[in-house]
Amino acid sequence: MIPDIVPNRCITGASAVLLPFDEAGNIVHALLGFNILHTVNAHLIPAVNMDTGYTNLLTPEQRTSVLEVTSDALEGTPFIAGAFVEGLDGDPEKLYHDAVAEIESYGGTAILFQCNALKQMDRRAKVALYASVAEKSQGILAFELGEMFAPFGEIWDLDTFQGIMEIPNVQGLKHSSLSRRLEWERLALRDSIRPDFDIYTGNDLAIDMVMWGSDYLLGLSAFHPEAFAKRDACWVTGDPRFYELNDALQYLGAFAFRPPVPAYKHSCAQFLKLRRRLVCDAPHPNGLRRPDTDVPILQDILQRIEGAMAAEENHE
Repeated sequence: MIPDIVPNRCITGASAVLLPFDEAGNIVHALLGFNILHTVNAHLIPAVNMDTGYTNLLTPEQRTSVLEVTSDALEGTPFIAGAFVEGLDGDPEKLYHDAVAEIESYGGTAILFQCNALKQMDRRAKVALYASVAEKSQGILAFELGEMFAPFGEIWDLDTFQGIMEIPNVQGLKHSSLSRRLEWERLALRDSIRPDFDIYTGNDLAIDMVMWGSDYLLGLSAFHPEAFAKRDACWVTGDPRFYELNDALQYLGAFAFRPPVPAYKHSCAQFLKLRRRLVCDAPHPNGLRRPDTDVPILQDILQRIEGAMAAEENHE
């Protein structure tokens, strides 16, 4: 069943922040802090050590360095950070406890990336692990991640989703299946059981899921946080220009998130360089690359987005 559209609702927008690199493959921490602040200034919640931040390709020390830069840049402003344990030795429950504790020590809210060990657990064990980690935390977010993003990801059945949603200290969940139907099912179940539970769409191919009651935690919003903020404000006031901005941003999403999907991070770097938010558009040394011929197309899309924003400002 498709839930009803929820007009004029205030949308909570969280944006994954791209981790920038130079041509030598080094993290450019200064530009990471720069783009975190731009995200906050657009009134979106920054999220670091996410897929957009190449967290699966970072060492534990690099993930810690990202937390340090984020905490220093924000000085107490809330942020979200990925708790990533795939590839680490030890009991997964303890690994998640430690990852959450580190994130909270820097002032962030942890979102639990899945891992192969968690993926292999049965429903009861999964829910028990989340309950244990959540109980000892200040509040966590769960994460359903489709295998098109990472092989250790998993989209749960609805019973597992419900079990995790009913854990009091799990405050919300990011759903990244790229399926409207699956997300609509979760919204309907949420509305009937726990209306205060936040569902953040991770569907960069259907960013209008906010119309049906999803919030968002997207990689696409890293390309242009200000345009997302403008779009969201239009929805609150019932301004039909919401659709113009949404269409322009969705055009960007369809192009940037085409197969192979993980290469969208290089698209983001190319786009941010066009916006003068980066000086180098190199991806992580082990990240997938897009061709240079994408850049003129991204320039055209950028002009379309900025044209939609300018039309809005002129109307005001």
